[in-house]
Amino acid sequence: MADALPHHHDLIACHECDLLQRLPVDQGRGRVRCRRCGCVLHHQGRDVVSTPLALGFTALVLFVLSNVYPLMDFGLQGHRDSTYLLAGIRELYAQGMPVLASTVLFTTVIAPALHIGLLIYLYLPLSLGLRPPAFVAALRLTQAIIPWSMLEIFLLGVLVASVKLAEQATIVAGPAAWSLGLLVIVLAAAATQVHPHRLWDLVA
Repeated sequence: MADALPHHHDLIACHECDLLQRLPVDQGRGRVRCRRCGCVLHHQGRDVVSTPLALGFTALVLFVLSNVYPLMDFGLQGHRDSTYLLAGIRELYAQGMPVLASTVLFTTVIAPALHIGLLIYLYLPLSLGLRPPAFVAALRLTQAIIPWSMLEIFLLGVLVASVKLAEQATIVAGPAAWSLGLLVIVLAAAATQVHPHRLWDLVA
């Protein structure tokens, strides 16, 4: 047991079945999978810092665009109007639905903003050869906040509402709708690029 302690950093528990196993010394380029359930345990060959950082900055640009530009343009009986993401949340508050408005605010604005901010906070110092302050807490918060970012559900709701209103008004997707769609893809890709085990090896 004492001989194995110096190599404890090679041990990893499967995220799906909790099987404790040792990573191979030469992992090559590709993926290491759990020998019991086949879950991907480790990615090798990709830059552990540059890719998530690039995705984080891309997500930041898309997030700003999503909140600055109109989400939808409505045309009804010669009148045109535009709706924005935050304006819709304010309208829910105005209609006496604070719980729903708070839920939408958290899952579509606060959680994605935290996810993006944490990506940049973690990976920008690492790209400069520095360990970010409160590294452990930031990494744990990153993993905890990902399930709360529900932009795809919000977009699905907008799509359903648009289909129902299509017979009564002319609806055109605004720049924010396209930005949100791309943001969902970028954040999903970023979530797959966060590898805590490799980060621990990097900062150890």
